[in-house]
Amino acid sequence: MAIELDRKDFHTALDQAAKLKDAAAKAGADFARAGVKRVFLVGCGAPNREMGAIKYFLDRDIKSVEFYLYFPAEFIRQAPAKLGKDSLVVLASHSGTTPEILEAAEFIKPYGCKVAAVTQFDDSPLAKAVPGAFIYGKSDQGYTAKFMILLAFLTGLVKEADGWNLADKVLKSLDSFIDVMADVAISNDKRAIEEARLYHKEDFFMVMGSGPCYATAYVTGVCVMMEMQWMHTFTGEAAEFFHGPFEVVMPDVPVLMYVGEDESRPIAERVVRFCKKFTEKLLVYDSKEFEMKGIDKDVRSIFAPLVLEAATGRLMEHLAVWHNHPLSTRRYMWKFEY
Repeated sequence: MAIELDRKDFHTALDQAAKLKDAAAKAGADFARAGVKRVFLVGCGAPNREMGAIKYFLDRDIKSVEFYLYFPAEFIRQAPAKLGKDSLVVLASHSGTTPEILEAAEFIKPYGCKVAAVTQFDDSPLAKAVPGAFIYGKSDQGYTAKFMILLAFLTGLVKEADGWNLADKVLKSLDSFIDVMADVAISNDKRAIEEARLYHKEDFFMVMGSGPCYATAYVTGVCVMMEMQWMHTFTGEAAEFFHGPFEVVMPDVPVLMYVGEDESRPIAERVVRFCKKFTEKLLVYDSKEFEMKGIDKDVRSIFAPLVLEAATGRLMEHLAVWHNHPLSTRRYMWKFEY
């Protein structure tokens, strides 16, 4: 059996992030008052995807600030022409040692743009490179911690810059978010145990989500199943499912589908309808099935991608036990220079 989630430990891992909420929102507002017109969100892997999940809603609602999302290696090599004094670059890395992120921090110096960062330790290279970085401390819940800080920070920015009508509801809902995540993980454990038993021998998975829930699909399929479990997966946008990927769906092909509550939900539902006809191994995780107590109904969709990650995070924990392969195991990562 996988170790049960300890609610107290879960809170402890996220306490510092929660304490930073107000400071992060204020800092975002300060950047807006300083004239920020463009925000470049830069991160690798999971940090990139959670930035993308937040960006989805800002692109939908905000007119006065432009948002761009980059992997740092691409950001450096493309050198976006709009980088300048009215730009803010937000860098995120759990370890604070990601080489490409550190290169990005150095790369932007000649542009005179503003910079912010989110990371785990105050003595990490990233924290030292970006004065005033948000530090959430040692945590095994870094994905959630970064999301909380980034959401508060960007909400503060767009509330000041654009008067975002959902800002206050987002910030208030963040106060309940840790309990919601713990509730979801614990309540889904029984299902996760059974699904791990049923699917631990599969050598291929399709993992998909639409809109902001693609972030959850990516983190699950790429950052956990591939990176941490060495499983073969296809991770994709539900909007592109019928432009190639659906051709490999067969009765014995497992499909893990994330369904959120935003405007892209019909895209995900269409994929679910198809897969119900053509595979016997469909796992649907729908955020509407979770209570999210304390999350304002008007912003449930914003928190849904992380709520779904909390649910299937337990599935990943149990798969790791069946595989006798701890989530911390790597074949190449951190082993040598590459």
